[in-house]
Amino acid sequence: MLNTEKRFQLLIEYFSKNQPVAETELHYKDPFQLLVAVILSAQCTDKRVNIITPPFFKKFPDCHSLSLATHEEIYELIKSCSYPNNKAKNLSGMAKGLLEMFDGKMPSDVDELQKLPGVGRKTANVIASVVFNKPAMAVDTHVFRVSERIGLTTNSKNPLETEKQLVKYIPEDKIPIAHHWLILHGRYVCVARKPKCNECGLKEFCRYYASN
Repeated sequence: MLNTEKRFQLLIEYFSKNQPVAETELHYKDPFQLLVAVILSAQCTDKRVNIITPPFFKKFPDCHSLSLATHEEIYELIKSCSYPNNKAKNLSGMAKGLLEMFDGKMPSDVDELQKLPGVGRKTANVIASVVFNKPAMAVDTHVFRVSERIGLTTNSKNPLETEKQLVKYIPEDKIPIAHHWLILHGRYVCVARKPKCNECGLKEFCRYYASN
């Protein structure tokens, strides 16, 4: 019977060898663009977000231009994503907050980032991790599901519990890339309805595979 520490060790060894490069599939050129993309990506595919963002950034290249936009202008450009009304409100608030609270400069601290409208802990962790390479573990639906299935987490009831269990065992320098390993694994292999266990290189130490 594998203990949790050994399971994490095997996971890190596997991905370090088989996926040494793992990064976000969202397209962006600067921290502002990434934050917009991450806000848009809630309950929406990265593929859809990457279709929306080029014309969006052409019209609103920075937080200053976005802060001056009307709700209708923002909505019109993002209406093909999920919850566009709410996201338009959050994007407007985020741009204004970034200017008013941080003089337009993206903060690197997770708690500071969460002061911005529309920025929850998961989004803040993504920015801290991807932009500033901080040991912040963003937990989305893929990370939550995959961590529980593999056996990295046990009886986790919410994303924060999952985050705490993951950062306890993953070395700090591996946390930024481990976030992407788990997301991409959940997106393409350990999918929600019918996980592709036959294609999975983690099955030898996966709790879900062992129980099925």
